[in-house]
Amino acid sequence: MAPRAGQPEHRGPLLPGLLLVAAALSRPAAPCPFQCYCFGGPKLMLRCASGAELRQPPRDVPPDARNLTIVGANLTVLRAAAFAGGDADGEEAVEGGVRLPHLTALRLTHNNIEVVEDGAFDGLPSLTALDLSHNPLRTLGGGAFRGLPALRSLQLNHALARGGPALLAALDAALAPLDELRLLGLAGNALSRLPPAALRRPRLEQLDVHLNALAGLDPDELRALERDGGLPAPRLLLADNPLRCGCAARPLLAWLHNATERVPDARRLRCAAPRALHNRPFLDLDETQLRCADGDADGRGDEVEVAGPELEASYVFFGLVLALIGLIFLMVLYLNRRGIQRWMRNLREACRDQMEGYHYRYEQDADPRRAPAPAAPTGSRATSPGSGL
Repeated sequence: MAPRAGQPEHRGPLLPGLLLVAAALSRPAAPCPFQCYCFGGPKLMLRCASGAELRQPPRDVPPDARNLTIVGANLTVLRAAAFAGGDADGEEAVEGGVRLPHLTALRLTHNNIEVVEDGAFDGLPSLTALDLSHNPLRTLGGGAFRGLPALRSLQLNHALARGGPALLAALDAALAPLDELRLLGLAGNALSRLPPAALRRPRLEQLDVHLNALAGLDPDELRALERDGGLPAPRLLLADNPLRCGCAARPLLAWLHNATERVPDARRLRCAAPRALHNRPFLDLDETQLRCADGDADGRGDEVEVAGPELEASYVFFGLVLALIGLIFLMVLYLNRRGIQRWMRNLREACRDQMEGYHYRYEQDADPRRAPAPAAPTGSRATSPGSGL
């Protein structure tokens, strides 16, 4: 069909041409680092799942990366500015110290990391989520998390158990500058107390301390969990801790009854001691069952072993069973009294006959007339009655 007069003639489709122009003008994408997988999209994602040969973070990560995951490597030591170009060979970081300005999530789980030096995460100004879980941390610099003003989520689950008290003290110092922290994961670290610096984070929304060694929370820790100035109080995950249900646990029980919604796993709390309350749901107890030893008013000693209602009921049931067995035994004896009397009489007669037999044999053996005659001398001539001599 011929085009109408005055109408421009279409030489070809415009869309392919526009795509070619856009491809020519666009900046080429940065290559994916060696031994990593890149997932394209609105936010570039990288996953590096190397083996033991990866001993430091890759230096050729594209600068527009948003999410970086390194799993199963052998990083061992995260040195200062490890993600800004610095490394063990003393190579200087890039100018300005920022090489990944858009990185928001960094996951470094299962990498055998033992040491995190001061400033290890310098050069990551946009980082909001950091996961160091499942690493055998032994040394944590007091300034390890400096330069992370936007960090909102920090996961250290199963990472602090081998460091001892010194590592927990360093953790308090490392958490101090994280004023924007919202989520803190400390599960599975054998903690016997809550880190004071974690309780002082003003915007903390959730603290995960389940699967630790917490025997309870003291009044100072409970007060630190409250917030002034209208800020929301943080949620607390506390399950799978060996709670000691003595008088020292009364403040925690009262706090839970008034703020159950702040502990989502409150129904999973169980008593580990004393023995009488072992495995009892903590929320099902009342203050009268949380007792202390005599003369121990502050609750720091050993709690009295108090028999709970279930244990007392079991004792009563056991006594009733024993009484019923005894009654049945007496009834059987009464119903078979004649047979029992006959059996006793027969037994008595049998014993008497046996004793008489023993007595008779004893008398026979003791009779001198039944002693054997002496033997005749050797060589003597025996005489017979008819010999006439």
